[in-house]
Amino acid sequence: MAQQSQRPISNRHISLLNRNGLILLLLLALFVILGVFLPLTKSSLFMFPNTTSSSLSPSSSLSVSDWRDYSLAQAVKFVAKNETVIVCAVSYPFLPFLNNWLISISRQKHQEKVLVIAEDYATLYKVNEKWPGHAVLIPPALDPQSAHKFGSQGFFNLTSRRPQHLLNILELGYNVMYNDVDMVWLQDPFDYLQGSYDAYFMDDMIAIKPLNHSHDLPPLSRSGVTYVCSCMIFLRSTDGGKLLMKTWVEEIQAQPWNNTQAKKPHDQPAFNRALHKTANQVKVYLLPQSAFPSGGLYFRNETWVNETRGKHVIVHNNYIIGYDKKMKRFQDFSLWLVDDHALESPLGKLEIYQEQNTTTEGKNLTKIVRKQRKNRGKKHKLP
Repeated sequence: MAQQSQRPISNRHISLLNRNGLILLLLLALFVILGVFLPLTKSSLFMFPNTTSSSLSPSSSLSVSDWRDYSLAQAVKFVAKNETVIVCAVSYPFLPFLNNWLISISRQKHQEKVLVIAEDYATLYKVNEKWPGHAVLIPPALDPQSAHKFGSQGFFNLTSRRPQHLLNILELGYNVMYNDVDMVWLQDPFDYLQGSYDAYFMDDMIAIKPLNHSHDLPPLSRSGVTYVCSCMIFLRSTDGGKLLMKTWVEEIQAQPWNNTQAKKPHDQPAFNRALHKTANQVKVYLLPQSAFPSGGLYFRNETWVNETRGKHVIVHNNYIIGYDKKMKRFQDFSLWLVDDHALESPLGKLEIYQEQNTTTEGKNLTKIVRKQRKNRGKKHKLP
């Protein structure tokens, strides 16, 4: 009887061992499968990013050749939110201005939809090192030192590529906002994109307009021109938006660089001509001057600034030429955010001046920055 009573216990032990062994075997097989296929899945998610989740951002450990092969279509798909991207075009010397602009955008919670169109490989690698996937280079690369000098052929080559970049993005099916990086956001500009127009832009005039001014395309002046700014544009991916960019490209191609002209060509007159040529085919909206003033108005007319206090949305640091002069003016008006608020930028603190010291311009730039950091001078109060 004793032997018979022990058999069920023995059989039960064997049954439990077999079951546990089977479970362990299945778990081991599962770990092997995950170990083999999960890395491949993550890799494919980066190369063809089809999600907006920040947890699936590109890896900063990618090699140089990977970023060289990173296409505009991949980059736009990665950064776009609500089928919209914000783009800028930047050469290496202007990285501090890029960082300043990004800080202001981050304060309005729009930084994740920013795509930096790098005009040289140094910019491409630096931005993607700090912020993987948010920079792309569309060949050919430009000379980083000549591309930022206003009035130079390098500057013309940089700005003349702009409408083609924007057209490419529109044809991929995305809306796009373009900004120059010598701008600072004080409020959210997307709140001002009223209606369903093809294109939105700001005036470049310094003459004061009434607060309730027309939002139509300004009429031609006596000299046959208008002064719409090509440095801040929002375009919808519509037939009208694409037609405007195609016409802008054609107008730039019709005015090739001519070093003998007293007044060097640049992209803005071509943009204004394109606006008037397509006026009956493209729905356009002139943004309010009080919210989107030119630098010639904002920085030179203190009375107007005080009268429109609280209405300013994007400030453009134009009507001044020179890298150091632009930086100094931002500092004087408490709009140079990089020194004290760099950590608010997706790029963080950028150490780039040492890398420029091999050139004369790099050495001069370093001296300017150090001098201005040491002695900021009297600052104006923000309106």
